[in-house]
Amino acid sequence: MAGTVSQIRVLAIHAHPDDIELQCAGTLALLGQRGCHITIATMTAGDCGSAEMSQTEISRVRRGEAQAAARLLGADCMCLEFNDLCITHDNDSRRRVTEAVRRARPDLVITAPPVDYMSDHEITSRLVRDACFSASVPNYSTRQWDPAPILPGMPHLYYVDPISGIDYFGNALAPEFVVDITTTFELKLKMLACHASQRNWLLKQHGLDEYLESCKTWSAKRGGEVGVAYGEAFSQHKGHPYPHDNRLLELLLNRS
Repeated sequence: MAGTVSQIRVLAIHAHPDDIELQCAGTLALLGQRGCHITIATMTAGDCGSAEMSQTEISRVRRGEAQAAARLLGADCMCLEFNDLCITHDNDSRRRVTEAVRRARPDLVITAPPVDYMSDHEITSRLVRDACFSASVPNYSTRQWDPAPILPGMPHLYYVDPISGIDYFGNALAPEFVVDITTTFELKLKMLACHASQRNWLLKQHGLDEYLESCKTWSAKRGGEVGVAYGEAFSQHKGHPYPHDNRLLELLLNRS
């Protein structure tokens, strides 16, 4: 799936609206500056993300917030229409995610980490990994209406940080590399600020405030590990037969 930077397509897919903004929006902005086509996808519309609104009402609000954030980046935006806390690893889910990958036609995919604090994130990670594998398999049918064509090859696959960079036991998980997002950090914050309803939900459900400040703190921690102001951390999936060359870093180093 080689090509010039202007031809490169990037799919960032995570479980819920605002996950992408928290974990990799700065890097996506850098890729956009280098001419890459960006698609942001969420598995759900965030239908459980409110203590006051119904699932239908909060889904409508959070779809609008996700679309507003994507517009700031000039990115396409899609939702795979799963429900919060109901993402499962089965054949129907695998087909749905594979169809989304085929429609986005990515050269490079960024998704949730295999280990994180909640099942929606972890199952998303596994489904996307499977979809990257199966999207180029000619005889794998997604059983969707008007299915997208298969991919010509397997995309490069990357995982973002788990929340707080820790495993189930609170032990730190070291990323493979950290991207300097200092120049795009303000855009990352503007994208995150689009998700006003999520700040209210975290305050109500988890007692967490300072939505933007916590993002600053964590980004500064990752950045400090490599001597820059702000950073986002990644690990690449290199299991057989996924691509092993680090296409993400190659793209970021290409300033043409």
